[in-house]
Amino acid sequence: MIYRHLLPLVALLLIGSEVSLSGNILVLPGEFSHWYNMRVIVDELVARNHSVTVLIHSASYSVNYTRKENFKYTVFKVNVEKEDAENMWQNHINVWINEAVPGIQTLLLFWNILSEIQSYLESICDGMLLNQELIASLRESHFDVLLYDPLMPCSDLLAETLGLPRVMSNRLTVAYTFERLCGQLPTPPSYVPAVAAQGHLTDHMSFLERVENVLLYVALTVVYKLQMITFDKYYTKITGKPTTLCDTLGKADIWLIRTYWDFEYPRPLLPNFKFVGGLHCKPAKPLPKEMEEFVQSSGDDGIVVFSLGSMVRNLTKQRANTIAAALGQIPQKVLWRYTGEKPDTLAPNTRLYDWIPQNDLLGHPKTKAFISHGGTNGLYEAIYHGVPMVGIPLFGDQPDNLFHMKTKGAAVMLEFNKMETKDLKDALTEVINNPSYKENMMRLSRIHHDQPMKPLDQAVFWIEFVMRNKGAKHLRVAAHDLTWYQYHCLDVAAFLLSIVALVTFIFVKSCAWLFRKCCRRTSAKSKKE
Repeated sequence: MIYRHLLPLVALLLIGSEVSLSGNILVLPGEFSHWYNMRVIVDELVARNHSVTVLIHSASYSVNYTRKENFKYTVFKVNVEKEDAENMWQNHINVWINEAVPGIQTLLLFWNILSEIQSYLESICDGMLLNQELIASLRESHFDVLLYDPLMPCSDLLAETLGLPRVMSNRLTVAYTFERLCGQLPTPPSYVPAVAAQGHLTDHMSFLERVENVLLYVALTVVYKLQMITFDKYYTKITGKPTTLCDTLGKADIWLIRTYWDFEYPRPLLPNFKFVGGLHCKPAKPLPKEMEEFVQSSGDDGIVVFSLGSMVRNLTKQRANTIAAALGQIPQKVLWRYTGEKPDTLAPNTRLYDWIPQNDLLGHPKTKAFISHGGTNGLYEAIYHGVPMVGIPLFGDQPDNLFHMKTKGAAVMLEFNKMETKDLKDALTEVINNPSYKENMMRLSRIHHDQPMKPLDQAVFWIEFVMRNKGAKHLRVAAHDLTWYQYHCLDVAAFLLSIVALVTFIFVKSCAWLFRKCCRRTSAKSKKE
């Protein structure tokens, strides 16, 4: 009877402990696959009794903020229409995939698009940081932490404005620019390649490749510094004191990196850099009935899954026909995510879909290969399920991603605008029929699954860690407080060289003095004799 009376008290204590563990989290997502990746974290945070608010701008067209969710959307107005933003990004993509535009015109178009993107990003920053009503509302919400994607401009500056600890979700950038210059991540050029997309730089470099790698680091650093001039001026204007983008990015308490050692070359990491690659991956679910029937009709030959991601919605007619012709020459059935005009060369073994359950298809036992643009999400789904790849990179980090997979023996790479029908057909034949690709991908898959904690659990743990400890400054290296010459110990080197030079000078002068004194004595003695 006594225990029965204690039950309500125990229940109340349990409820109270659950409430005390809940946090109030502000999320600033990126677009497209970046949002899909972060959305998985958001859902898990909500499932663990945290309150989540997703802050998004009105011009976002890949985040459906009008949809009712189990978390809250806060939308701020920007001076850009959603349709204009969509056209801008599509034009940006077309620069990379349109083979008909001459080189000079491509450069001019690319320059114009960069100017549009710059204006677009500044509009987002203004709409967020100059909106005093929004800032006041965010302050009143008393958030515990900010989770953000650096592709959402000025998100780090918002954290600075609100005084929030911050967790950044990122993929190690090409040349590790942000991580190297802002996060103080060590990048020894002797074995950390600056740009793997060059097609030959790995963590094992010859002397000439190391020379090239050093020069690439220097060149990319200069380009980055020039690109950041405009942002640094904007950051200074907002804060009212000299501030750079690197200053605020470097204050991130935790960097959640969307890769893992199954993908990365071995290299030094810092305590606040945490790998969470593949956090969105999960076991395959059953396919829709019509799709499963088509997959089963492939027999022993199996299927090939083909997707160039959510951003590429159309191809030129010539390119689409080249691809379709190659797919028609393999014995496998092909499921191609493609929303463009139906190619003239489309064969009966290939079906087009506006959308495919990519993870479920890659986890299907009949899947033999994955044709991909090399986005991090799709790449990790292939690793998770052990499916070898044919990579057709388009832009961004995609060439770097696929080159990593090529060097690990799990993929074949093709150039999108130079690829002919025979090239794609031969690449598929090689990946499907050569067992080494499957074996290498299965090895990467075993590495991925052999972790002490699942990637999603790791991501949520570190977000909760930052909330519990009001930040994670104890994990940030002291390099953030050093100047560039202090970091490289150039002041120490100059001091030691000065001492050596001084000692050498004194030694030489002393020897000269002794020599002259000896010579005078010898001369005087000779005269006396």
